[in-house]
Amino acid sequence: MGSNGDIKAHENTYSGFTAMMKWGTVAAFLVGLVVVFLISR
Repeated sequence: MGSNGDIKAHENTYSGFTAMMKWGTVAAFLVGLVVVFLISR
């Protein structure tokens, strides 16, 4: 098993990854809305 430091490093990396995915999803949704708005004009 890894040391406690390895687990903390993994938790920090995973936390950053999930935050990036969350904000990336929001950004993609907003870009999609803009594209749909521009196409419908």
